[in-house]
Amino acid sequence: MTLWTTTRLRARTGLALVAAVTLAGCNQTMPMAGGGTMGGGVAPLRAAPTGQVYANQLPPPPPPPAAPVVQTPVTPPVDAAAAAGTTPAAPVQTASATPVTREGLVGAWRVTSGGGNCQIFMALTQWTGGYRAASRGCPGQVADVSAWDVSGNQVVLKDSGGSTVATLNNTGGTRYEGTTSGGQSVSLYR
Repeated sequence: MTLWTTTRLRARTGLALVAAVTLAGCNQTMPMAGGGTMGGGVAPLRAAPTGQVYANQLPPPPPPPAAPVVQTPVTPPVDAAAAAGTTPAAPVQTASATPVTREGLVGAWRVTSGGGNCQIFMALTQWTGGYRAASRGCPGQVADVSAWDVSGNQVVLKDSGGSTVATLNNTGGTRYEGTTSGGQSVSLYR
């Protein structure tokens, strides 16, 4: 046998083997290890979920967390109270002594005002009257908030013209309480 004939014979054998393998892949069932078959002999999967789907109304969101109350007892001198026949005065709620920083106020806040809840996001981007703020879904005057700043130990919320919308004091932790310029109470908390 010549080299040319041997090469030609190997090429034909290789092509025949490739054709056989290709045709074997086109069968609907292929034998698998363990005696099973793959292809036409496999049962189809069932669709999921198989149970019923129910729809119900979600419960209302929980109320905002209560602010911790910092109390300073105020009592008159013992002799004056006894002489006047009165009882000591009730404790007075005061603002927290925690310093208010701009960096501590950056981010998202929840707001309660006028019986509604909403969100305010505060950034350190310079804006008219202070720094940029954006309110979402807020009722009343709080909807006008577009800026904020810190003045002493107070947080001041402002509108796009730089006018004060609300002034708030820290009442402990990450909670601020105050009033709007119209006299409505407002709470800012995380």
